[in-house]
Amino acid sequence: MSDGGLPVSVEVTRPDGSVERVRVGTAHRNGDGFILRLGELSIGAAPAERGAAAPAQRRSAPAGGGGAEAVFPPYGRSKGMPIRGASQQDLEFYASGARRSLNDPSKSRWHDKERALLAAIEAEMARQGLGGGGGGGESEEPPFPSDEDIPF
Repeated sequence: MSDGGLPVSVEVTRPDGSVERVRVGTAHRNGDGFILRLGELSIGAAPAERGAAAPAQRRSAPAGGGGAEAVFPPYGRSKGMPIRGASQQDLEFYASGARRSLNDPSKSRWHDKERALLAAIEAEMARQGLGGGGGGGESEEPPFPSDEDIPF
């Protein structure tokens, strides 16, 4: 297994009430647990300082995300719709597509976006109590992926 890690994000609520997922680090498997490597963090940064963090925020927005809320990519019946509150069928459909892309080396150019999309979908599945992640066909999967679920 090549350990590229799993993206770790937090939800940030903006003054206007919108919620944005911001990547803060990467989790790497370590035995039965994970090691969390955090990027540079600042709390209450001035607007000039936040400009440097903007590329990381844009990178963490899942495919099709021009706004602060994570949305589905521009295909399928729920294209551009928010991931939060989506049906189990839609979550599974888009998660399956993201896993297919991640398993295709010829699409490595989009793997960062697909990982972020998959993380957002799995977080929503966990929030809804749907088990999230994996795609192995088992109904009682943990919300965090196992070694078999890592697409790289």
